[in-house]
Amino acid sequence: MSIRFATQSGDFEVPESQKVQKWIAEVVKRRDRQVGNINYLFCDDAYLLQVNRQYLDHDTYTDIITFDYVAGGLISGDIMISVERVGDNAEKFGVPFVDELHRVIIHGVLHLLGQGDKSDSEAHEMRRQEEAALDLWNDLFHEEHKA
Repeated sequence: MSIRFATQSGDFEVPESQKVQKWIAEVVKRRDRQVGNINYLFCDDAYLLQVNRQYLDHDTYTDIITFDYVAGGLISGDIMISVERVGDNAEKFGVPFVDELHRVIIHGVLHLLGQGDKSDSEAHEMRRQEEAALDLWNDLFHEEHKA
């Protein structure tokens, strides 16, 4: 079982990737679930738009698409993230790129754990769970995160 990071173009690396993998595993563990195979693909807007059109019949840009392969308590899926969208959103919301990246990375995991975001109440709960997971990141890696 594993958490893997890949890129469409090969020019993006997840900062502190081993810590991010530990963090994701801890979020899953705290939900009494186990990590199966979670595969991240970091790509550009054009690639994710193509996937959005082809598989979801949506003709819009997005920061993340999650394909859920969860089986029982084993959390597995493919998560595609547009690095361009993450950068634009970080700028839009006035947060560091890495903070927005962490939010989007964990957003996909929360979907795999069953959290929706279609209704207002689901979206509010998703934000609450994202914040709790980001707080956990800070608890786990406080000194490194401040550096």
